Amino acid sequence: MANTDAAPAGAGYCDLQVNGYYGVDFQQDDLTAEQLHLACARMEADGVSALLATIVTAPLDKMVERLRRIVSYRERDPLVSRLVVGLHIEGPFISPEDGYRGAHLRAGVIPPTPDAARALLDAAGGLARIVTLAPEMPGAVEVISLLARAGVRVSAGHCNPSLAQLEAAIHAGLSMFTHLGNGCPMVMHRHDNIVQRALSLSDRLWLMFIADGAHVAFPALRNYLRAAGMERTIVVTDCVTPAGKGPGRYKFAHWEADVGEDLVVMAPDRSHLIGSALDMRRAVANLVERVGLRPAEAHRLTVTNPRRAIGVGA
Repeated sequence: MANTDAAPAGAGYCDLQVNGYYGVDFQQDDLTAEQLHLACARMEADGVSALLATIVTAPLDKMVERLRRIVSYRERDPLVSRLVVGLHIEGPFISPEDGYRGAHLRAGVIPPTPDAARALLDAAGGLARIVTLAPEMPGAVEVISLLARAGVRVSAGHCNPSLAQLEAAIHAGLSMFTHLGNGCPMVMHRHDNIVQRALSLSDRLWLMFIADGAHVAFPALRNYLRAAGMERTIVVTDCVTPAGKGPGRYKFAHWEADVGEDLVVMAPDRSHLIGSALDMRRAVANLVERVGLRPAEAHRLTVTNPRRAIGVGA
């Protein structure tokens, strides 16, 4: 029997959370086929061979349109078809609370319902790999079960469920946690908080982290990886439009943002994070040089484990 823990020979990075790249925003309503091709070509040049195009919280009809647009372009473009191995739907069933909602627009947040979930799945055309939602929302358990039965990985994120709610969600089919350590307030209970609850269930959840040193400080990431182990942890970029273009000031969506040498995307007044301009090569360098992982461990978190988690090959 083949060893399913090993990545296919020659496999490149697998990024499970990509909002945009090289000046291309996957959320833009005027996204063209040429722009999507450019973003994928640049990611491939930067070592990525598989990615999940991520559509974030917006009015439901907008999310449906954006999913359909990417599916349509993918069907006609061999490069996009090869790289975009699926879709990550982040929202709209997340916590409406400030802090936990993160940078997601409050106006787009809605409670989880079977009808809304089916609308998103239909728009994704069989390509939905991950749906991120808040397990504590009324109706979440029913929707988690529906999504899991459809073969989708359901991930907690932008949420604040109790331990009992997390366990009930896992029983219903929840199997991941999106960018742990983010999508939560700066000030929380020092012990009973969502990070500690998720870490306590790391034997039952795939835990995803952003390795840029800002979304999770490197000492904290080192501690989280020690606690969770290498078996079920994944590194993503959660990158936004300026990724791949380097430091500078950029305008995208409704944001104006500064990208520093650390590839962190900040509001010009430095008051809050807007996202990451991290690429996977820098993520691996950070894991080795700043977190202290061996190269083989960094490879596992960026190549092997993400493929295992969503069931894709090279």
